[in-house]
Amino acid sequence: MKSLFSVLLLAVVFSFLGRAVFAQGDLPSPVDDGGVLRMEQGSPYDERWGRPLPLTPDTARPLSPYREARALKKGILAPSSGDRMAFAEFLRRRHTGLIRLLPREVYDSQTNHTKSPVSIRGGGAYYSFAMLTHFYGYGSDLELSRDWFSVGFAGADYGMLTMLGDVPLDQISERDPRAQFLANYRPPAPEHLARAEARRFMLRGGVTFDGLNYQSRQPVFEHWTYLLRSISYRNSDVLVAFRVVRKDNDGSVIIAWKLLKQYPTPELTQTTSRSK
Repeated sequence: MKSLFSVLLLAVVFSFLGRAVFAQGDLPSPVDDGGVLRMEQGSPYDERWGRPLPLTPDTARPLSPYREARALKKGILAPSSGDRMAFAEFLRRRHTGLIRLLPREVYDSQTNHTKSPVSIRGGGAYYSFAMLTHFYGYGSDLELSRDWFSVGFAGADYGMLTMLGDVPLDQISERDPRAQFLANYRPPAPEHLARAEARRFMLRGGVTFDGLNYQSRQPVFEHWTYLLRSISYRNSDVLVAFRVVRKDNDGSVIIAWKLLKQYPTPELTQTTSRSK
């Protein structure tokens, strides 16, 4: 009787394991697409759970993006091996990274209506320092387009950039006097005030404080260091220092960055027609 029970128990166990292995084998393997994992048939792939990510019905995009490595090693979005070697010590520190941004006017197929080697949304022209992804639409913090950096791309999201010149990235911290305007800035919650602030930094000339100019757009210069505050409502709020390591012939730029501070996620309150 005991031997019969043991045989039945083993049969149940092997049956369960067989179904589990078959179920895993049904999933296509993830492949590298410019440094971003995806499913071979085009469905997003969540490497944390080993299964496809759910898609939103209206845009057919993943509900959450992939967190990329802080310095991709292959694909069109990866810095060169020489770049990674040069910044190896820098990348050992927490909250740092080395990325390539591609010019939107060249690689974003939705903008140019041409075939692009970069299949992710935004064409590799955007990056989120909070989510660690080039995939546009998840609180993107920085855009490269026509030799300009920009911040603030959808809804009431906005931000500001300032240029520090040829200043070593190691010198910049949250407590640096040059970072105090951005570090102490408090984004408003009411939507009409948020949009008014966005306009303030978008206007020609932007805002000048203690000799530094803050705008939503700044030109790209090699070997210059920038400060960025990006406010993406319901997504993230970050203070970042980054440096343009170099520009490539295709217009792409290699950027070394470090996160100086991440603030609580900002919430937006709707405004009524009377208060607008």
